[in-house]
Amino acid sequence: MKLFSAEQIRQWDAFTIKNEPVSSLELMERAANACTRWIVKNTLADSYCIFCGKGNNGGDGLAIARLLYNANKTVTVFILESATGGSDDFNSNFNILHHLSAIPVYSIRSEKELPQLPPDCIIIDALFGTGLNRRLTGLAATLVEHINSFRMPVIAIDMPSGLFCDQSSLGNPIIKASHTLTFQVPKLAFLVAENADFFGQVHIMDINLHPGFSEKTPAKFHITDSSLIRSIYQPRKTFAHKGNFGHALIIAGSTGKTGAAVLSTRACLKTGAGLVSAHIPRQSLPIIQMAAPEAMAFPDAEDHYITRMDYEPDDFSSIGMGPGIGKELKTRFLLRELLEKIKKPLVLDADALNIIAATKGYLKLIPSKTIITPHPKEFSRLFGDTANDFEKIELASSKSMEMNIIIALKGHNTFIAHPNGAGYFNHTGNAGMAKGGSGDVLTGMITSLLAQGYTPEQSAVYGVYLHGLAGDLAARDRGMESMIASDIIEHIGNAFKQL
Repeated sequence: MKLFSAEQIRQWDAFTIKNEPVSSLELMERAANACTRWIVKNTLADSYCIFCGKGNNGGDGLAIARLLYNANKTVTVFILESATGGSDDFNSNFNILHHLSAIPVYSIRSEKELPQLPPDCIIIDALFGTGLNRRLTGLAATLVEHINSFRMPVIAIDMPSGLFCDQSSLGNPIIKASHTLTFQVPKLAFLVAENADFFGQVHIMDINLHPGFSEKTPAKFHITDSSLIRSIYQPRKTFAHKGNFGHALIIAGSTGKTGAAVLSTRACLKTGAGLVSAHIPRQSLPIIQMAAPEAMAFPDAEDHYITRMDYEPDDFSSIGMGPGIGKELKTRFLLRELLEKIKKPLVLDADALNIIAATKGYLKLIPSKTIITPHPKEFSRLFGDTANDFEKIELASSKSMEMNIIIALKGHNTFIAHPNGAGYFNHTGNAGMAKGGSGDVLTGMITSLLAQGYTPEQSAVYGVYLHGLAGDLAARDRGMESMIASDIIEHIGNAFKQL
């Protein structure tokens, strides 16, 4: 699914108005009807307090007020007055509403006119939409804080007022919505952690914008969905054998962290690689052979950590390195040797990334099309601090292009940056996966897909999606609090079946 900017969404509206054709006022009515249907179906209140600005978002609010009134709801409208007049469509809806004398309409011109609200009402925020491009100040900011002081549920129309669509809103006065009814497609602002306190649950209102615009218009960012993943998936042929699905190597583990090696190795097996080997400290050999008997093992000469390769790395279809390896000096030398010798893309995670970040010159040795999977702190160690999530996303995109690598910046809605400049936000996964070992599972899954012949770009997008989907299925069966990383592995098969 393409993720459009605020400007592109405005262009989509204009394209629809021209090519359907439909008037802008009729399109506003379509949006208001979609919102009203949702509100009537999903709320139990009989009283609604609607706050409107004087732009098109406010016009949506006025139309919703009229439609709720027609549904026998009690509605009160508050209009934030501004120095400028209303938009044409706002004015049209205001004139319609003016004839419905049963709907009280109040103007807010100063702080003295900030209303006290009945405790049983639901607040609808239609002050400012996706077009907002500057921080709210003055009476608008005061009104937002006033609304936030109430404990009633808030439903935001298109965007919580004060929240920017495409840039950071840190420090801005922003409506804290319980639900956001946004039009046609998700917005970038809903995909970053720094905005989590403001938009609540997001619901997409399909207002039938003309499909021709979406089909013809390129987008920098996308949201992964099942149709994209199914287009990547390669069904197994009837006469296939294990040699058709590659030989993956997992380099993982150290004393006290053998579990990381077990998790990544088992995840690699469960995701379908034909053969899986694990390079682990010698002390971990009996553990890995009992926990993952289907895997082969290369025990290191050292008991407690990994130190040397007794194999040719290019003999493997893919290599994933990092989970639980520690940062011992000999392990650092091993990583450098691997980076210098390998001629294929790697999958690098955890301590492999920490070693690279801490050791001068290692970053430049990362092979082309390697997949790295840092969490936010590991990302900052590699590439430096950023002021906000939007800067972090842009930095990931620029570093991906500069270094010709794939960066999977882990988190809710993991962002995957491709070297061609495209970026993908993953929408599977849940807070139950915020447990030790989940990242080790992801490393094994991506390494497995890479071994099977998926491109590095496909392996990252597919692996992250499948990992999140398995986590969603685990949460459904185990509960988010109780699920652990091993549960993700046990649900990989069900995730494949669902796709």
